[in-house]
Amino acid sequence: MIKVARVLPDSVASELEIRPGTTLRAVNGRALADFLDWEFLTAEDELVLEATAPDGQELVFEIERPEGMAMGIVLEPPRVRVCANKCEFCFIEGLPPGLRTPLYVRDDDYRLSFAYGNFATLSNVKDRDIARILEYRLSPLYVSVHATPYESRKILLNNPKVPDIMRQLTRLAEGGIQFHCQMVIVPGLNDGAVLEQSFADLYSLGDAVISTAIVPVGLTQFSHLYTGKPMDAERATELLARVEAWEERALRERGDRWVYGSDELYMLAGRELPGAEHYGDFVQIENGVGAVAHLRRRVTEGAASLPRHDGRRIGVVTGAAMGGRLMAELLDTLEGATGARFEQIVAENSLFGPTTTAAGLLVGADIQRALAGRVDLDLALIPAETINDDGLFLDDVSFASLRAASPIPLVPSYDFLDVLASDDASGTPPRLQALGVA
Repeated sequence: MIKVARVLPDSVASELEIRPGTTLRAVNGRALADFLDWEFLTAEDELVLEATAPDGQELVFEIERPEGMAMGIVLEPPRVRVCANKCEFCFIEGLPPGLRTPLYVRDDDYRLSFAYGNFATLSNVKDRDIARILEYRLSPLYVSVHATPYESRKILLNNPKVPDIMRQLTRLAEGGIQFHCQMVIVPGLNDGAVLEQSFADLYSLGDAVISTAIVPVGLTQFSHLYTGKPMDAERATELLARVEAWEERALRERGDRWVYGSDELYMLAGRELPGAEHYGDFVQIENGVGAVAHLRRRVTEGAASLPRHDGRRIGVVTGAAMGGRLMAELLDTLEGATGARFEQIVAENSLFGPTTTAAGLLVGADIQRALAGRVDLDLALIPAETINDDGLFLDDVSFASLRAASPIPLVPSYDFLDVLASDDASGTPPRLQALGVA
């Protein structure tokens, strides 16, 4: 059952006077279970919509939609399928107490995998879900495989009822569905021989597996379930050697690398990060694969077109992972192009602990502390990824309050260029204005 949250103007729904709160029951005689049914069943221009008005009145609309005219219905958010696993490495299990409730929701929903690129384990996917994926051609999916050997996967996910992932993927692949896969590597559980078997199994699915990301286990000071070994430089180096062997095979046999180590894996191993050409279309950049290379390329290619900011002093807040030489190289390029003086300001993560070094997981308090007393700066750039759609950091500090309390202009930035492209470089990037943090 799905309900109408909003009706957009100049749309089919507004002409039909459909109101918020209306329950949408069926299209062309097929019951509507969720947003997927709605999106796929309303793709035709001629349809019969059965609904129930907020006052209980039963409604039937025979619709002939003019070409290009939107239905104009915004649905209420779906009830998310939650995860049935208890993975030792689960980031949710590493959250501290006292954060806002939505942060503790462990989603594992194949629908969100298709719609938004969320990774799902497929642990709660039944035969009827498989049939639905095939009917609606939900491809590509983003799948948290972690391990293909059945017994290893049960242990890794701490779920004795987890389905056999290779049976699921094989059935879907035979139906034309493709996947982007990830494996979070826990030393002693899914590395070594287990990883080699996982590579072989996924590779056997051919073109159905578009890419595979290898990500080292990430822990916080609150990761109370974890009993495995840490991912140190030696283990990261060994892991990269296995990744690169499969990269070379895939390049030789398929023409693309197929498997990629995350940026963090290279950093842990003390290895130079590959260049942008290594990552092709950056299909797993949201998973931390090639993010640094993409940023480097953006800065290198875009710096020459930036306006001058001669003499300005600009602080750049980042996490420990990007601190040091990586950030220094980028800032040197920006200094040469703009004439500004840049300073990297490395903030330690007070919420998750010093082992959490990603800039995107810094919280409002960390940024405020890092910039305390820095009246010598003309401007400070902070990672835009730290702010959600409601303008909040993970610790519920609002960007608006942080900016109001700051003695210097404080601007979120995705890639530096979005801010520095302005002559005064003090405004909020357009992408962030859309989030309501302007």
